[in-house]
Amino acid sequence: MQSRSPTSPRGAAPVDIPRLLEDMFAAAVAVAQPELRVRAFLPEPPRGKTLVIGAGKASAAMARALEAHWHGPLEGLVVTRYGYGVPCERIEVVEAAHPVPDEAGLRAAQRMLECVSGLSEDDLVICLISGGGSALLPLPAPGLTLEAKQAINRALLASGATIAEMNCVRRHLSAIKGGRLAAACHPARVVNLIISDVPADSAADVASGPTVPDATTCADALGILERYAIDVPDPLRAQLKSAELETLKPGDARLSRVESHFIATPQMALEAAAQCAAKQGVDVHILGDSIEGEAREVGTVMAGIARQIAQRGQPFRTPCILLSGGETTVTVRGTGRGGRNVEFLLSLGLALNGLPQVHALAGDTDGVDGQEDIAGARLAPDTLARARAAGIDPAASLDNNDGHGFFQALGDSLVTGPTHTNVNDFRAIYIGGETATA
Repeated sequence: MQSRSPTSPRGAAPVDIPRLLEDMFAAAVAVAQPELRVRAFLPEPPRGKTLVIGAGKASAAMARALEAHWHGPLEGLVVTRYGYGVPCERIEVVEAAHPVPDEAGLRAAQRMLECVSGLSEDDLVICLISGGGSALLPLPAPGLTLEAKQAINRALLASGATIAEMNCVRRHLSAIKGGRLAAACHPARVVNLIISDVPADSAADVASGPTVPDATTCADALGILERYAIDVPDPLRAQLKSAELETLKPGDARLSRVESHFIATPQMALEAAAQCAAKQGVDVHILGDSIEGEAREVGTVMAGIARQIAQRGQPFRTPCILLSGGETTVTVRGTGRGGRNVEFLLSLGLALNGLPQVHALAGDTDGVDGQEDIAGARLAPDTLARARAAGIDPAASLDNNDGHGFFQALGDSLVTGPTHTNVNDFRAIYIGGETATA
């Protein structure tokens, strides 16, 4: 399935397009590695003790990078996804389940609150936050069981709710998120080092904001649950209606010594990928780092843009690459294996219908698309034809939410293993050919 650009950009040697797209994905992941990003944001050591806490798929790698550059006493606890731990000498690393939380995450959250109790104004807490922390710190609000929270989380994941909507609910059903962990650190200074995996780099949405204020309300959370027809226990509904589960708001005195730094973002990753393509002489256009919506609908829209470029030279000349990031959603109606990037890619392929010289790659920069240890997949002009020749119906696969099954059967899955970072989804579409000169 090798493909080289039929007319090399700017007279250069032909470019191996599938390889270029994979190199761009690798560049996006590489620029967001904690070992490159943590050091520049470290604060000065305090007069008191330094405590490190954190949660997310990148938290263990962030902790190791911090240890390598920290001079002085250091201790702490971070929790990451199973398989994403890395060895640390002074910071304990705990692994737990993602995206549906488990007992290991619950125990880690309880211990983390205990670790930060009794701190003084002279102490420093460095909080290492990255995507995935919502599931990895599943401490239910009073009166809510872990089992109930797991059920609500599964329903949210299948509902088509946006990440902001899901995290609004998660914050209000938690005893540690929505600023509550930072409040437990008070009066110590808290420095958040955040690797963003959410649209618009909202600190309250990365890991559901355990150490930052939350502007949403219990009423907002209840409205989301009702909008997606998600069942919740009657006592919980009453708690939300009474605002008993309200989060910490901007201006809360307990958060006055909290500061946050985004050390890696989706936009940074897209720019690194664009630079990679530019070295091969291919024009790149970044469409946005926070594109949301149903994955299959975004795929259809992107196909329309690609077709206009290929056939009309509008709004960009060929050859070129369209880059985008963000977090699409999937409303699960079938019984397939997901996830949102492969659903986008399969929808894109169906809408393109074998359009010549169009290739694409989509994947999650953390190496996990949905609940599979598969980052994403690749699409080529012959993908649909190869699938049909193998007896696979692309439209039926999409209807069954089975993007992973579809691309894996063709040998087109993108498998990276744990990347130890997480700067959201990556989508690249190459449109080949040469735009005719008027």
